[in-house]
Amino acid sequence: MRNPLIKRLPRELKADAGKYLVLFIFIAGMISIISGFLVAGTSMSASYDESFEKYNIEDGNFELAWEADEGLLTELEKEAVTVYKNFYVEEETKEIDSTLRVFINREEVNKVCLMEGEMPESAAEIAIDRLYASNNGIGVGDTLTVGNTSFTVSGTVALSDYSCLYQSTSDMIFDATLFGVAVVTEEGFEALGDAHLHYSYSWKYDKAPAGDAQAKEMAEAFLEVLAQKAIVMNFIPRYVNQAIVFAGNDIGRDGVFVMILLYIVMAIIAFVFAITTNNTIAKEAAVIGTLRASGYTKGELVVHYLTMPMLVTLLSALVGNVLGYTVMEDFASGMYYNSYCLPTYVVLWNASAFVKTTVVPLIIMFFINLLILVKKLQLSPLRFIRRDLSTKKKKKAFRLNTGIKIMTRFRLRVIFQNMPNYITIIVGMFFANTIMLFGSGMEPLMDHYQEEITSNMISEYQYLLKVPAETQTENAEKFSAQGMKTIEGRLRSEDITVYGIVQDSLYIDLDVSGNKVYISNAYAEKHGIEEGDTFTIKESYGDTEYSFKVEGIYYYPAGLAVFMEDTYFKEVFDVEEESFTGYFSNEEITDIDKVYIASEITEEDLTKTSRQMKLSMGGMMFIFQAFGIVMFMLIIYLLSKIIIEKNAQSISMTKILGYSSGEINSLYIRTTTVVVIASLLLTLPVVNFLMEYIMFMAFSEYAGFLPYYVPMKVFVENILLGIGAYAVIAFFQTRRVKKVPMDMALKNVE
Repeated sequence: MRNPLIKRLPRELKADAGKYLVLFIFIAGMISIISGFLVAGTSMSASYDESFEKYNIEDGNFELAWEADEGLLTELEKEAVTVYKNFYVEEETKEIDSTLRVFINREEVNKVCLMEGEMPESAAEIAIDRLYASNNGIGVGDTLTVGNTSFTVSGTVALSDYSCLYQSTSDMIFDATLFGVAVVTEEGFEALGDAHLHYSYSWKYDKAPAGDAQAKEMAEAFLEVLAQKAIVMNFIPRYVNQAIVFAGNDIGRDGVFVMILLYIVMAIIAFVFAITTNNTIAKEAAVIGTLRASGYTKGELVVHYLTMPMLVTLLSALVGNVLGYTVMEDFASGMYYNSYCLPTYVVLWNASAFVKTTVVPLIIMFFINLLILVKKLQLSPLRFIRRDLSTKKKKKAFRLNTGIKIMTRFRLRVIFQNMPNYITIIVGMFFANTIMLFGSGMEPLMDHYQEEITSNMISEYQYLLKVPAETQTENAEKFSAQGMKTIEGRLRSEDITVYGIVQDSLYIDLDVSGNKVYISNAYAEKHGIEEGDTFTIKESYGDTEYSFKVEGIYYYPAGLAVFMEDTYFKEVFDVEEESFTGYFSNEEITDIDKVYIASEITEEDLTKTSRQMKLSMGGMMFIFQAFGIVMFMLIIYLLSKIIIEKNAQSISMTKILGYSSGEINSLYIRTTTVVVIASLLLTLPVVNFLMEYIMFMAFSEYAGFLPYYVPMKVFVENILLGIGAYAVIAFFQTRRVKKVPMDMALKNVE
């Protein structure tokens, strides 16, 4: 016989159509976003993994001071590697303010994926990175002047060894606007000249390493041999080459993050469903008691009350997945393509994503509601008929001080009677605040970081030279510099620069006499080093370690740095007395031939992190902020609605006793208002503390240091946004209070 309770489901759906529609839209929208990111991420990740073999991506690259002869290459290949010449020229562009790294079109190693147009066929043509072209508004057929040579853009490409446009491994983040890569023909490469030619070589192992640990051992062994035979200017094994590995690692991290987000939200929504069902059981207690007395089992009633939450979740998940594979997949892939220079990919069916976005949410919804229903329905039929649903017997109500005003005591009673609802509001508020702060706080954080860097630059220009060269530029100050590595421990090893500066420097206000050593605040804060501590760093391309005692902390947020007197620097690193590395200057140096300049560091180089992060994460930040406020409104609306429905009989009685709608609103709506605003204010400091920890852990994997900062105006904006959203909800709830009929109290007299 068909269960008659099934006939009640359409009536329940119609009675609470608004609630179920809101929950359906929210869950479906959330799952569509998560599904879209998982599908796009998995498809792109698969394409990325295949690219290593498809495009024969290098196992590492190194740069020499001079071109290697055939004898050296033959000697190196005895180490079970194949070495490929991969020279590049790095020049400024004329039409836009950027630096372009130009290679000869590669056909053996680090092959190129054509995205649009054609590969260059003549000396006058160039194919540039797709993302660099997009960010700078360059199209196929445009003219681009690189150095002193003009090219016509024949197409856009993705270079397999530059899925992220990192100009240097020491960069905190890539820069796809002011830095780009490109390929030309051999004739086009020769036309660029050799003023900024870099003798770069790629290598591939004859037998690929089994993992990063073995890759590290093999790279160190190869470097030891290489350093004995040539002057090594740069050495980057693939496993630490951010230009190659960052995109793959980041796409993987995104999948974990969005899944955690989904499961936390689903748990909160499941509790909202459970509280809603709990309220329904309270209203239908007499009917449930009668059904139980008539022979219906607890299991049948549990199944009945589980049906609607499970149906809504299932339908939402299915619709969300359909949207995820269509609309949201394009959106998610677009966000990835706005950040990374990835090759083309094919959308793959992702069974794991379907399980994570459909099966797991259903399991969460099922078990949370099941536990609460089983506990609620364990009472006897007689107690349901009597509406005696309390699981904890109390002889009398919780005593309140009679000195408290009657209206205040009434509001306190409302809070105590609806404690589970208010606790859920607080938890939901905490999570919504976290999402909103993440969304609204990132741009001010980036702006503050950029402002701190630009206002605390050592000088307007830093020039690093290939060989010492003199200048007549006024106030240009010589310095020595050495690239080193931090010691791997709590955090991974990363690049750090040691500066040798003159005493009474015009640009760095430090007393470096007497072999005193200072470190930048970025190094101190990231690695937990304090004044008086001893720290150790090591050679970038060797095993020699150096330990120093910290004399003090110098405020230099742009990077990890160590400062000491130039004479002491030369003594420690065994550098010739007359040697120097570069110049600090507030004026552009124009009397040194560019052939002798290895690199030039300006404000634009130091602020690339903030620019790129705002470009990459702008769309995502808006989604987080919107998602947070929608979740906030959803939870407040549903739970405040339940509170009014639960107290409908009391509201009806107060109307009979002559209380006005305004007075009744002050008892119920104002009580919820106080809880909402209090939780909004009280959870923000906790959220801020949590965000500071999350940001530190997240950015500890990046090179450099990004200090946490959220201005007070962001907190004020979030509070005002929350209050404004609640005001809309409160307006609709006051209308609900007005609709409670006075005869309800008389009809339900017990």
